[in-house]
Amino acid sequence: MGYLSAPEPGGERRSMSLLQLIVIAMVQGLTEFLPISSSAHLIVIPRFTDWPDQGLAVDVAVHVGTLGAVAVYFRRDVGAMLAGLVAAASGRPTHAGARMAGLLIVATIPVVVVGGALHALGFEESLRRVDVIGATMAGFGVLLFVADRAGMTVRRLKHLGARGAIFIGLAQVLALVPGTSRAGITITAARILGFERRDAARFSMLLSIPTIAGAGLLKGVDLYRSGDVDLGFSAAFAAALAFLVALASIAIMMAWLRRAGFTPFVVYRVIAGAALLIWW
Repeated sequence: MGYLSAPEPGGERRSMSLLQLIVIAMVQGLTEFLPISSSAHLIVIPRFTDWPDQGLAVDVAVHVGTLGAVAVYFRRDVGAMLAGLVAAASGRPTHAGARMAGLLIVATIPVVVVGGALHALGFEESLRRVDVIGATMAGFGVLLFVADRAGMTVRRLKHLGARGAIFIGLAQVLALVPGTSRAGITITAARILGFERRDAARFSMLLSIPTIAGAGLLKGVDLYRSGDVDLGFSAAFAAALAFLVALASIAIMMAWLRRAGFTPFVVYRVIAGAALLIWW
């Protein structure tokens, strides 16, 4: 049964099945906020299944879904930041929400600058290689393990300042290489700075809001320029499924981090990375 159709290099279009739509939405929802790289999974899956590329419409839809999930889960933080921005605009920048919003803005600037440059220069596709993904999956997985084991757990988000936010933001730039994992590298950076596991994950997920919104906007512009704006039932279904899976994924990880660390994710990354390198 065909749903959205995806363009092939020769100009023909292959129909995307309902199964592919479900898998893409669930994988995006599950992996976006776990430190295991959503981009790596979304690149590798079609190579093993011979599925067509899911297309920009579905990419935009699943990004909207995961963005909605993190905004809902951290709705109190989001509400406080919005109130803080309003307060800052009214001349009251001491609002706690304004401080957090400012830190997220500072941390987002590096990836916006570098990501925009890579997109404009067309370098993104050259990084979507199986050997690159395998190496980054395993390598940055080991780095997460070292940071999680060696890092102290004495700092909370209230201790985060501009320098720490810049450090985490610069680390996030590495996630432009598929397989690195945006969540993984920002959590790694926060653990290196000594932040508790749940606070490291919390800031990473809050930082995903402007990052995912920016990526979704960029893809949305590309979609609009392509003239192939097919945002019907398939895209809506993908967005809803990605939202539900991402919401569950966030809740499960935050509960897990109350009593354990990131070792299971590291083990998965190393095994997956090694398997990809052997296959390559």
